[in-house]
Amino acid sequence: MAESVVTYLGLGGNLADRLAALTEALALLDSTPGMRILSCSSVYETEPWGVVDQPAFLNLAAGFETTLSPSELLAVCKQVESQVGRTESYRWGPRLIDVDILLYGDAVVSSTQPDLQIPHARLAERAFALVPLAEIAPDAVVPRLGKQVLQMLSKVDGNEGIVRWGDAPFST
Repeated sequence: MAESVVTYLGLGGNLADRLAALTEALALLDSTPGMRILSCSSVYETEPWGVVDQPAFLNLAAGFETTLSPSELLAVCKQVESQVGRTESYRWGPRLIDVDILLYGDAVVSSTQPDLQIPHARLAERAFALVPLAEIAPDAVVPRLGKQVLQMLSKVDGNEGIVRWGDAPFST
């Protein structure tokens, strides 16, 4: 049996029933062999990032214990997005669901696959990912940067546009 690793995923979406999409994605991830949910943040409503002329997002972070490799985990994230109903759009455009790998243990992964960069390539810039992550893993150290999540959050702009929207949609 492969050794387990704690990974943190960021989930978000801004189309249709946003909470239902998040809840469905969490359930699918938790039911995946080699994945077990450990923690789930509250849900936060956030302003769009990148392309701002679109509806507000709901975002959360979830911690999982996994025996999947980073590339297997990425494949599962993409499969879950597809199962929930995501269709490809333009970069930073509206989407039903987005599942990003934020952290994977203490691993640093730089891959030729554009979506497989761990820690997430823009985590340090994104309050919408850091706020929910800080709720469930404030002391987690971000590899390569050597800083705790809470320290990173204190350095990022945009916290004021993030509002706690509701309780965690998945209990552990």
